[in-house]
Amino acid sequence: MSVEPARVFAVIANWNGGDDNQECIASLLRAGLEPERIVFVDNGSRDGSLARVAERFPRVRRIENPDNRGFGEASNQGAALALGAGAQAVFFVNNDLVVEPGTLRELCERLDADPRRGIVGPRVLYKDEPQLVWCAGGKLTWRQNLSTLLGHRQPDGPRWQAEHAVDYVPGCALLARRAVLEQVGLFDAAYFAYMEDVDLCLRARRAGWEIFLAGGIAVRHGTSKATGGGYNPRRKWMMGVNSIWFLRQHARPREWLRFWVFDVASLPALLLAGLVQGRARAVAAKAAGIWDGLRGKRVRAQDIQSGSGWLW
Repeated sequence: MSVEPARVFAVIANWNGGDDNQECIASLLRAGLEPERIVFVDNGSRDGSLARVAERFPRVRRIENPDNRGFGEASNQGAALALGAGAQAVFFVNNDLVVEPGTLRELCERLDADPRRGIVGPRVLYKDEPQLVWCAGGKLTWRQNLSTLLGHRQPDGPRWQAEHAVDYVPGCALLARRAVLEQVGLFDAAYFAYMEDVDLCLRARRAGWEIFLAGGIAVRHGTSKATGGGYNPRRKWMMGVNSIWFLRQHARPREWLRFWVFDVASLPALLLAGLVQGRARAVAAKAAGIWDGLRGKRVRAQDIQSGSGWLW
């Protein structure tokens, strides 16, 4: 079945996203989406962002959660509503994303170009530094952080504008065909945040679907402000926990070994370097996350509140 832009829904998960939400929604409307085909899922925000969205965009569909249920669960709630309303595809976007007019139509064209193409994503540039690539798809390495963002922090150019299959595209701008979501399921909400997009794409690839980078299409991304972004202790802890759970679900012994050699064994050296670079707390948080994952802990909302951990 062909995917028409008029049958695509966008899903936005928000947790204290401030005015980025309004910029994101306005850009989706300019890109051709009707407000009724935008699902805004709020995870118990306390910054007034939900009220501001409701006031400016009253026709946007809204789901209000009383608490923070994580990116995966909130996105799944929005996707379930969209699929129930007849969506042919779901465009998952971060609330700090900006898309240009024509983006949705072009992504649908790439998705329709091959019936086995199940998930498509554009190249992603930094919102504040659009001359730099945030990512042009991702590669599953089973080494540091298990995966890497292709082109990360590289100058934008023809190399990153190529179009080809990749291991995964990030959940900040991920267009998924309905048939994929019906076959392999939605995000694994137990990840809470981080790695759920890699997991979804891996499940889709193993089911025979192609994951495709539409590098000729660009969007701009504000890079995870809700959890601190970058080399942040809270983010690094979550990635450490979720790396272990991803390995439990998907890895063979040789892939566990790669992770242990290239990620875990490098932590002491990274900690020493972090003392000089001011990143020691983030490295310690990553190590704590790996340990917590090994002893069966999952990421919960209360764990990432400011002041809830000794490192943030």
